[in-house]
Amino acid sequence: MYYRREYPKLAQQVVETWRKRGDYHSWGAKRRREALVSEVNRTLKQSTGLIKTIIALCPMMGLLGTVTGMVQVFDVMAVLGTGNARAMAAGVSKATLPTMAGMVVALSGLYFSSHFEQVVRRETEYLNDELGVHDDSTGN
Repeated sequence: MYYRREYPKLAQQVVETWRKRGDYHSWGAKRRREALVSEVNRTLKQSTGLIKTIIALCPMMGLLGTVTGMVQVFDVMAVLGTGNARAMAAGVSKATLPTMAGMVVALSGLYFSSHFEQVVRRETEYLNDELGVHDDSTGN
């Protein structure tokens, strides 16, 4: 949502800010241009950091669920003994589900993380080019 609704407004503001400058070629103007692009890039990358953190946590949360489930299986084994293989198999099966769910979410998240990183890279390059095109079109 941010990339479709908020980012275009921010990019437009940056382009307008840049075009209001009278100087495009001095050392200070170039540093200002880099700063504008860098600020937008930092804003775009804020959400990708959160996504990466969630991706890293999902398998760990799944593993925690599996460990908890295995503890319950061992409790059942302590009460019923090892003679009931069906009860143990059902418990182990349930215990592994959280790890599988965590891995599925993490793998899906990798796709989206990669996609958003590409969007950030593309939009940053586009903004950099947009400011550079203006620079060339002035004939200065």
